[in-house]
Amino acid sequence: MAGVGIRLNRIFEKHSLMADFVGFAYGTAITVAPILLVILDILLMGRALDFDSLGFLDRELFSCTILYIFIFALLTTSPFNAVLSKYMHDVIFEERYDDILPCYYIGMLLTVCLGCLLAVPFCLWEYFVGGVAVFYVFTGFCGYMSLVFAFYSMIYLLVCKDYQLISIFFLVGLVVAFFEALFLRFVLHWSIPFSMLFSLVTGFFLIAVLEFATIRRYFRKNSNRYKNVLVYFRKSWQLVVINFFYTLGLYIHNFVFWTTDMRLVIVKSFVCNQPYDMATCLAMFTNISATVIFIARVEMHFHERYKAYSEAVIGGKAADIENTKQRMFRKLSGELMSLVRIQFIISVTIFLLCIVILPQVGFAGMIMRIYPCLAAGYFILFIMYAEILFLYYFKDMTGAVITTLSFCLVTFLGSLAAVHLNEIWYGIGLWLGAFVGWTIAYMRIRRMEKHLTAFVFSQGTLIKYKKGRMPSSMVYCRHEEDTDRH
Repeated sequence: MAGVGIRLNRIFEKHSLMADFVGFAYGTAITVAPILLVILDILLMGRALDFDSLGFLDRELFSCTILYIFIFALLTTSPFNAVLSKYMHDVIFEERYDDILPCYYIGMLLTVCLGCLLAVPFCLWEYFVGGVAVFYVFTGFCGYMSLVFAFYSMIYLLVCKDYQLISIFFLVGLVVAFFEALFLRFVLHWSIPFSMLFSLVTGFFLIAVLEFATIRRYFRKNSNRYKNVLVYFRKSWQLVVINFFYTLGLYIHNFVFWTTDMRLVIVKSFVCNQPYDMATCLAMFTNISATVIFIARVEMHFHERYKAYSEAVIGGKAADIENTKQRMFRKLSGELMSLVRIQFIISVTIFLLCIVILPQVGFAGMIMRIYPCLAAGYFILFIMYAEILFLYYFKDMTGAVITTLSFCLVTFLGSLAAVHLNEIWYGIGLWLGAFVGWTIAYMRIRRMEKHLTAFVFSQGTLIKYKKGRMPSSMVYCRHEEDTDRH
């Protein structure tokens, strides 16, 4: 994300109120805009098509279908995107651009297989047990796979620094979906939920096609070296574990509360917990600005210190290496503290606005009692994620694995205990999981600070690794030397 930081740095260096506003708007547009556009599009569709006039079952079936499409599309792509992103960075660094298409196709095959493994049994259950119309079930399946393709292709556009294109593609696809929904409803007289679902599927598919076309425009040659990608997966298995457990931890507390007496079961297939899920959504959006702040303040400044340290390691003196290391970690600590302070002010402001405004528009009762604890949990969670990215900088994959695994496990166990507590403590599982993960990541960063020099200079080997007979362990024979002299 250093490319984003450089561009934001050019905006913020003007030191004006308008520059700060433009920088924040740009950071928002390239990070959370796709999610906001989808939510806005669904709300506009619902208002234009009078979605509230539907019966309870039709409304909840549509809502649960969209919810499942998003959650499981993210879970499906999460195991692969970090590995594929790292592989692409390595390939681009080595200027082997013809190896990118094999990476894309192998990753797509793995993602599709995993997606079908999850979706096909559920769709069969939804049709045969739930009794949902086959066209509705198939449309939901197509929407899930289209969004999987869109999320998967986003990885390659992010690596290519085309952040704006992602938001533009989502805008184009969702605008088309909105007008298509109007056409299907008022011209062809389709039902309201099916018009909205079919239109969203079309929009997701258009987004995926635009992303794929852009990738094919950038990378035209195919080396057909598919085996290299699979070997890379074996070498970088830790990235698969890290990304999967982090994404799973985001939703595992919801899954726990889907098993309680508060759950709502739709057509014997979809399970949700409306108060808890809505409180989760509000809590996430209360703290999601941390993503923008991280890009704008942390990577924008830290990358330069990291680059200076790397250059000192390559050709500097011992004093230069030590000085640049100290400056790098001072910047890391300073930017993390700035991230905490700024995000705390933003989160408290949004929290107070939600407490005052939301009860007046229908969000009250149990939702607002669950919301505060979850908001605190997501605040810590996004700070933890910033620390994980710093662990990536220092190649501490073991620390990142321990962090995400602990976060996911503690969140799960804490949520199991939280279901027996009062409503205001329902989010304590996420809070505990995020705090434990944050603590472990912080300890790993401190440990890396103390031992970074030894870690950097202990990388590599004198003898190249290869398969074959082990060479002789004898390096010197005094007897043979004496014989040669005589």
